[in-house]
Amino acid sequence: MFPIRATRFLVVGICALALCSVCIVATTQNTQDEETTRKLWDTAFSTARKKPTRAGGGGPRRDYRVATPRVPPAGVSGESVVGVTVWRLRPSRDADEGERMIVHEGSDAAAWIPERVPGNAGLSEGDRVRLSVEAARTGYLYVIDREQYADGTLGEPYLIFPTTRTLGGDNRVTAGRLVDIPAQEDSPPFFTLRRSRADQVGEVLSVIVTPAPLEELEIGAQAQRLSPERVVRWEKSWGGRTGRMELNDGAGKVWTKEEKEAGASAARLLKATAPAPQTLYYCPGAKPDEPLLIKLELQYRRRRVPPARR
Repeated sequence: MFPIRATRFLVVGICALALCSVCIVATTQNTQDEETTRKLWDTAFSTARKKPTRAGGGGPRRDYRVATPRVPPAGVSGESVVGVTVWRLRPSRDADEGERMIVHEGSDAAAWIPERVPGNAGLSEGDRVRLSVEAARTGYLYVIDREQYADGTLGEPYLIFPTTRTLGGDNRVTAGRLVDIPAQEDSPPFFTLRRSRADQVGEVLSVIVTPAPLEELEIGAQAQRLSPERVVRWEKSWGGRTGRMELNDGAGKVWTKEEKEAGASAARLLKATAPAPQTLYYCPGAKPDEPLLIKLELQYRRRRVPPARR
C-alpha cells in the first residue's frame, strides 16, 4: 500500500505545483497589463497618494487636484476625459535635461525646450506654444479655435486640427496615442500668440472627440473657417459643463523622450508609466458612446498700463 499512497501524494503535489505556476503566470500577466495599459481617469488621481498602490511602485505618482470646485468630478465616465498639455517653448540652456526641439528659421537653426504650463496660466504675446492632446477613447479628434474678447464675445471659429499638413490629416485617437498640435514636422512646429485686436483677452479651444469621422467636414491643408451656427449646434449637442483637474508639481516640467517619440509616431503609444497630461478635462454625465466636446481657454496676461506722468 505504501508505494500507491506515495504515488498519490506525488500526483497531488505535482498538480498543486502546476496550479501555483498558472496563478503566478496569470498574476504576472495582469500586473504587466496594468503597467502597459494607458488610462487617463482614476478616482485616486484627485487625492494625494503617499504610498504606491502595490509593492514595487508602478510608475510615477499621478496626483491631480480639482481646479473647478463648481464642476466636481462626480459621475465622470472614464472614457469621457481628454488630457491636454500646453507647452511653452523657451531657448535651450546647457544644463537642460529635457528633449530639445530644433526650429529652423531661414538659414538659422535654434534649439528650444518645451515646458509644461497649467491650464489657467497667463500667456504673453510672442509666446511660442504647442499642444499635446490625448483621448481616453478610440475615435476622431477635432480642435476649433476662436478668439475671445474682453466683452465676452468670441471671434470666428476655425478648425485648426485636422489638416492635411499635420499627420497627413490622420485624426484618429485611442488611449495612449499622443497628438501634437502642430506636429513636430510642421514648419513652424508651434503657434506664436498674437492679439488680432487690442481687446482680445485669449483663445477658446473646443476639443471634440467623435466615434466616427465628421463627414460634413472636408479636411484641407490650412485651418478652415466654420460657420458659427454649426459650432453652436455641436456645443449644444455634445458639450456641457467642463471640469478641470491639474497635475500637482507638473508645471515647469520639460518635454521627455517618451512624449517626443509618442507624438512623432501614431504607432507608438504611451504606457501607463509615461508622464501624465498636465490637465484633465471632463464633462460629468457625458456618455462614452457619444461625441464629446470640451472647452479650454488660453488667457493672455493683462497688459501693464504705464503710470501717468505728472
